Amino acid sequence: MSDKGESGRAVLAEVMGQAYVDARQASITDFNRPLRTFIDENCFGDVWTRPGLERKTRSLILISTLIALNRPTQVEAHVQSAINNGATVGEIQEVLYQTIAYCGLPAAADGFRVAEAVLRKMGKL
Repeated sequence: MSDKGESGRAVLAEVMGQAYVDARQASITDFNRPLRTFIDENCFGDVWTRPGLERKTRSLILISTLIALNRPTQVEAHVQSAINNGATVGEIQEVLYQTIAYCGLPAAADGFRVAEAVLRKMGKL
């Protein structure tokens, strides 16, 4: 693995939690390895390490982006990472509310449902 991949995996552990990284590492196969390497090196080793935005802000942006793209599994993971990165329940709720106007009611409703389940599981609600 490259240095960028190693630093990306370290950021991933900070953002998503070590349990997430351990489960992810255990699920790497020869087939999905190129995808995982790309994520480690580019998403977390490059994008998440850039200056200019705090991790909390990146997490909140990502939640709205994933709602717009109709990616509920990823919304689930990134609501948890937003909390890990210092976002409040109220900030997440406001991001979700804004998606009603810009992503549509069905997408926002799915986002609210997913986020509420994650926040309850984390003991935040």
